[in-house]
Amino acid sequence: MNTITTTNFNFPNQKSVYRGKVREVYNINDNLLVMVATDRLSAFDVVLPKGIPYKGQILNQIATKFMELTQDIVPNWLIATPDPSVAVGHLCTPFKVEMVIRGYLSGHAAREYALGKREICGVAMPEGLKENDKFPTPIITPTTKADNGEHDADISREDILAKGIVTEEDYLVLEKYTRALFQRGTEIAASRGLILVDTKYEFGKTKEGVIVLIDEIHTPDSSRYFYSEGYQDRQDNGEEQKQLSKEFVRRWLIENGFQGLEGQQIPNMTDEYIETVSERYIELYEKILGEKFVKADITNINERIEKNVLAYLESIKK
Repeated sequence: MNTITTTNFNFPNQKSVYRGKVREVYNINDNLLVMVATDRLSAFDVVLPKGIPYKGQILNQIATKFMELTQDIVPNWLIATPDPSVAVGHLCTPFKVEMVIRGYLSGHAAREYALGKREICGVAMPEGLKENDKFPTPIITPTTKADNGEHDADISREDILAKGIVTEEDYLVLEKYTRALFQRGTEIAASRGLILVDTKYEFGKTKEGVIVLIDEIHTPDSSRYFYSEGYQDRQDNGEEQKQLSKEFVRRWLIENGFQGLEGQQIPNMTDEYIETVSERYIELYEKILGEKFVKADITNINERIEKNVLAYLESIKK
């Protein structure tokens, strides 16, 4: 199936292009950013070799919807979505940390806990927890924001401040916004029969010095969801939780001998497997947003995106 794994656009007044793990960001006149959500799939900080049909559209539309649903509590960078896979927003200077917040002992935190660690990013974790148990209160466990090919690393609030990565004044705002967004996301998830387990947020500063939410929010790439129904029974019986996130891809990679470590080979992803991943992402979309996913025309995605973005840029000149 046709996917978008790389772009090479040249928009009017384009200054530069930044290529992230799954997004490509075009700087227009040092004023706007055109963010293209590609169909690339990243796991263990490695971009996998094949694209996933509709993944970019899914991530872009979920993030857009949640920006709308949270703009009353936290300002964000978004201005428009001229294409199903594209968001346009204010140019911001990103903070060099990702704000990870965890409501449950899952994923990376659970792996650390299993090694006997009772502290993550300088935050204590209670004794006596099982994997996927709920924390008494959500914990914030930031990571550094790594360049492509590098691994994000855990970092404590104290180290962030001591190294001058973020000022204390700004960091207090990031923490406040992170908790407010997680609370709203938890409420929305509950209304869909889901539990928002953990997630990450990225923030930046506008030219005017306003701290805003950037990038994505509450997508299956940045968040982990459990199904509410049967959660407690599964915990009591020591069973795995039924979840909605890209954790299913990570599990498949681990089972096939890959965790992003040096010397490991990415396993072959057959067309059939790619198709199942695409179907899972569509399921995630429909469950998280509570609405039917409408597939965009993917006959020629690059051509479609270019046409829609050019039309938008032309419209705002008038």
